Amino acid sequence: MSARALPFLATGAVLLIAGCSGGGSDAAAPASSSTAAAPTSAAPSPSPTTTEQPPATPRSTPVKQAAGAVERYETYLHAVGEEDVTTACEIAAPAAKKAEDEGFGPCEKTLPISFRMFSAGERKALLSATVDRGRVTEGPTKVEIPAKAVRAAVKFTESDLGDAVLELRDGKWYITD
Repeated sequence: MSARALPFLATGAVLLIAGCSGGGSDAAAPASSSTAAAPTSAAPSPSPTTTEQPPATPRSTPVKQAAGAVERYETYLHAVGEEDVTTACEIAAPAAKKAEDEGFGPCEKTLPISFRMFSAGERKALLSATVDRGRVTEGPTKVEIPAKAVRAAVKFTESDLGDAVLELRDGKWYITD
């Protein structure tokens, strides 16, 4: 782990989660078309409708959920740029707890130290940082965002930010690793 990496982002193993593609809404359109074409035959109509509807829901739900994870991580990055300990610690609570258990201390004490490891220019770049969703590995309840997916005026690497794993817990995304 690099001295510059935020301690609770760099702890533990990185989980790569195989997820669905970003084409959830495109997949739903063909299902509707084939469902509309199927009623010409009386017997096969119930079977394709029943078969096609369940896959459409799981495909679209994770895509929406993964988008929520990306937005939540962007909020975290902006909080780090603003040196907003409260917001950053809330979003990273599970990972911060792991780091605390490993001896790093409570988030409210360690995160301000991490803030000082970034230059003023890097913190300013984090204020408007975004995530390239094409580089995100998505699953229904876990999303991995590698440091190389962060788009900002300054290039950040894994040793700067660490790769982040977010997990859906009680309807909210949290950084867990």
